[in-house]
Amino acid sequence: MPGDFPDGRDRCPHRDILMDERPIGMFDSGFGGLTVARALIDLVPNEHLVYLGDTGRYPYGPRQLDEVEAFALEIGHWLVDEHNVKMVVVACNTASAAGLSSLRRELDVPVVGVIEPGARALARATANGRAGVIGTVGTISSGAYQSVVDGMLETGQGGIKELHCAACPGFVEFVERGETRSDQVAVLAERLLAPLAEVGVDALLLGCTHYPFLARTIGDVMGRDVVLVSSADETAFEVRALLASEGLSRGGPAPGEHRFFSSGDVEWFKDVGSRLFGQEIECVRSVSWPATSTTPDAPHRTQPGTQPGTPGARPSIGSSSRRYEHRAFAG
Repeated sequence: MPGDFPDGRDRCPHRDILMDERPIGMFDSGFGGLTVARALIDLVPNEHLVYLGDTGRYPYGPRQLDEVEAFALEIGHWLVDEHNVKMVVVACNTASAAGLSSLRRELDVPVVGVIEPGARALARATANGRAGVIGTVGTISSGAYQSVVDGMLETGQGGIKELHCAACPGFVEFVERGETRSDQVAVLAERLLAPLAEVGVDALLLGCTHYPFLARTIGDVMGRDVVLVSSADETAFEVRALLASEGLSRGGPAPGEHRFFSSGDVEWFKDVGSRLFGQEIECVRSVSWPATSTTPDAPHRTQPGTQPGTPGARPSIGSSSRRYEHRAFAG
């Protein structure tokens, strides 16, 4: 609950250094961000963590981007104002694409997303330069990964010559139901991933934090020669580096406390979340939002396959690709 964590920094009794006892805040539309939470807890087990799964409004992927941006800002302010977090981790690709810039402008704590760390990991993983990204309709249609890869190439961070992107509507819902190895999800994966298999990508970024739970199914479709890349570990490393550089580390050997919140059914979150997280989530607290989360008259950035004014409409399946030639950035 608010105020349960210490308010700020204290001195380590054994060393003349400051320790920041405030928790790290993290959120996702549901369970997918638990992959990032797991990686972060394994890497910095002494840090406190407050995790929110916004299951009352999931999935974010089919929603309009300005609506997701409003959700992200609402959650970001809630984490800072109610839980005094020292950093916000947007453990959701769609929310990162829609709201990362706004969060960084409005919050007075560091904000880390999953898109830039994922793109860097993908560039290191590809050998033939043909890389793929799969994600929600919101993430893919935003062009966020394409923009990050463009920027990497312009600054000499090569590795990716061709970037092929494909939206995978339906994957999130299977994970949220705990169906990660069903025949139905296998059939869907074969259909959605076929274009990427055909162009011969040798590295595939799982551009939604839910997708690592489908890694075995995705790997079966893509084949053993394709490297599957998750942004979870890379994001955790970025958080650790930022904690150190900004003097925000908690320090000390004592393990951190981990608190979980859900805007939906807390018992469902506890059950499914425990299975996906890899250990029992003993307590999940409930959080609720105002009935109106976005301004009705605000202009909407409509995604392909949806009609304006119909948030959550089933999107059409689409893919996009972009070719990068080394000579375009030579000299």
